[in-house]
Amino acid sequence: MSCKITAIFASVAAVFVLNSIDVEANPAIATGYDLLEICIENCAQCKKMLGAWFEGPLCAESCIKFKGKLIPECEDFASIAPFLNKLAR
Repeated sequence: MSCKITAIFASVAAVFVLNSIDVEANPAIATGYDLLEICIENCAQCKKMLGAWFEGPLCAESCIKFKGKLIPECEDFASIAPFLNKLAR
């Protein structure tokens, strides 16, 4: 019986210790999110995915101009069409 009580006490103590550890986080839902930051990060992601086909600086300028309201989605042709170029070979 005392073994069960000791195990329960150890479990409760572990929960209190784990809850007291400070964790730094930035939850988007609780604090909101920065549309401009998301827009520029998406531009960078599209540039990584599409390489020379994608005009990253033009995309970032668009983010700044429209204050992040037109967020590019790399897999949505309509949202990235203005930033695609034709590579001449």
